[in-house]
Amino acid sequence: MSKAAKTRRPLSLAIRAVFGVLFLIMGVAGFFAFAAGFADYPVIEPAPNAKPWIRGAYHVHTTRSDGNGTPAKVAQAAKAAGLDFVVLTDHNDFKPPAPTWADGVLLIPGVEISTSAGHLAAFGMQRPIEGVKPWGPPDQAMAAVEVAGGTAILAHPVQTKNPWKDEATAHQVPGFELYSADTFFRQALRSPVSRLLPALGASMVNPVHGVMLLAVPEPPPTERFLKLARERKRIALCGSDAHGLPEYEDIFAALDMELPPDVLPGPLSQDAREAATQVTQALSSGQALCVFRALGAPDGFALEGFDANTREAPMGTVLTVRLPEHTPGTLEVRVWGDGRLQPDGQHIELTGPGVVQVEVWAHAPGRFFGHEWRPWMVPSPVRVVPRPPGI
Repeated sequence: MSKAAKTRRPLSLAIRAVFGVLFLIMGVAGFFAFAAGFADYPVIEPAPNAKPWIRGAYHVHTTRSDGNGTPAKVAQAAKAAGLDFVVLTDHNDFKPPAPTWADGVLLIPGVEISTSAGHLAAFGMQRPIEGVKPWGPPDQAMAAVEVAGGTAILAHPVQTKNPWKDEATAHQVPGFELYSADTFFRQALRSPVSRLLPALGASMVNPVHGVMLLAVPEPPPTERFLKLARERKRIALCGSDAHGLPEYEDIFAALDMELPPDVLPGPLSQDAREAATQVTQALSSGQALCVFRALGAPDGFALEGFDANTREAPMGTVLTVRLPEHTPGTLEVRVWGDGRLQPDGQHIELTGPGVVQVEVWAHAPGRFFGHEWRPWMVPSPVRVVPRPPGI
């Protein structure tokens, strides 16, 4: 064999190996794409004649920072997904446009501030945020949001890429992104075969199913959140963290923030500033609900037995979870922290003092042809306080 032939042979083998791996990946992705064609949504059918909830997306990026869609494009996607509002949080956008209606969707200005300790999202400002520069001290950013009358949120605080690293401010910021679509994606990158590839394959046929396959919560965010929530009232939000890839509409259809009719009855005011105030106050109240909307509407859901304003209840109190009508075996209540789920699966005894996180999970379409448990409805936590003497 000539020297040239000996040189070409390893190269040929390497090329064949690369093509072999690519064909294998395409074949596996094709299998998940085929399975996605049988994924049936929603899991829970909508209740007839139910009062509509105000729906929206929180934590969305546009071409004003690193998103690939203009605000107008975001509004179009939100309208297609059935949303009423979008909270825009472009990076370090300290002079965002005023609230406005676009395509029937309320665009609410917010910001995601880059600090030396991580990212701080904020919305509901009554005045411009002043005296803050990107990558400055976290306490300075938090104080500036407070002075501007806004609500600060720890954005993706336990994410491996941009976690929140300042302990002092973590104990002061009122909001926490318990679930983040961007964090789900980055978690999937660490498990490319078991999580990322199924989602990519499914997205070729059923993009919303592809997004839902990424929604696999891990323990650290909940553990961190419960530790902070023991000290004071905290609000839990789910961040779309949408940049346009996956498509805005697919993220919006899979995950949103919803405001119960008794908290904010619709329709919203046609005055954009007034409507923005309505929405941001409801979001910051702690009474908003994170909903993985692809699984169904939250019609009929309620968590009862605590003070809705303080989100507190004494030890020994029994909370009640009102569930929408459903087929047995398709829903289950899950409890973290200082609470004990009773055998009926819908009552929780508070065993604190401390905090309890209550969520409703649904038996959702899985990666193959079966089903897997995924979060569906996620309210903010309830603080468990000592029972007053003599009671």
